[in-house]
Amino acid sequence: MTDRVQNVAVLGTGVLGAQIAFQTAFSGFRVLAYDIDEKALTEARERFERLVHTYRAEVKGADADKTDAALTHLTLTTSLAEAVSDADLVIEAIPEVLELKQRVFGQLADLAPAKTIFATNSSTLLPSDLVDSTGRPDRFLALHFANRVWQFNTAEVMGTPATDAEVVAAVVAFARSIGMVPIELQKEKAGYVLNTLLVPLLNSALALAAGGYAEVEDIDRTWRIATGAPLGPLQIFDIIGLNTPYNILANGSAGDRQLAAWLKHNYLDQGKLGVATGEGFYSYA
Repeated sequence: MTDRVQNVAVLGTGVLGAQIAFQTAFSGFRVLAYDIDEKALTEARERFERLVHTYRAEVKGADADKTDAALTHLTLTTSLAEAVSDADLVIEAIPEVLELKQRVFGQLADLAPAKTIFATNSSTLLPSDLVDSTGRPDRFLALHFANRVWQFNTAEVMGTPATDAEVVAAVVAFARSIGMVPIELQKEKAGYVLNTLLVPLLNSALALAAGGYAEVEDIDRTWRIATGAPLGPLQIFDIIGLNTPYNILANGSAGDRQLAAWLKHNYLDQGKLGVATGEGFYSYA
């Protein structure tokens, strides 16, 4: 069963969804990438073209032939039924909204073949939050990627108590086959390993900026100088894209919702969503 994944559907072509789809296609798999309308697919095509240039510049062996081949392995569609009709694995990478994810998995339960494994790339939700909507608890788990998947290539694999051990093994093998380092969690943990470590840092930086305690540049400079890290937390936010932390914070505690409101007023409402739009906490050429 560990080599059973051949056809992959990726649901959502935002910043990380597009990266997951492209990395999978770059590794030789057939990928159907789904999003809700033609506007989203047009933006996805632009993301894939940018990824072609990024891979040629940053990834060893990513010459023109291999990156062009990756594009031929990718099919874009606005039909959820088409995307999953022959999928061995579905990777959900839609916005971080519980009700939305539950609704989509409910649709997948009726549309996908019995063979299909379902995976969520949710950053903060537990698989158990979604499992009842999937209709296949034994073939459902979390598969979490870090942004810039070709560089920061961890793939955290986290099942529920109902996930079949062979399904976990199949997804671990798939992750390894697309160049990721699988990190298998032994039990459910909100935030997995990566975000359990990262989110408190990011939210602390956001609170410092929102509270007017220090300038954005100084918050990041402090972290880089004091720890030797290559990026500051607010630079990381820009890479992630500000929509994702906004969606998470908007559904959190009262303090989180205050940070979300500040982020929306000062950045999202101004079209400053991070690197993808050319401006977030920083401006990009």
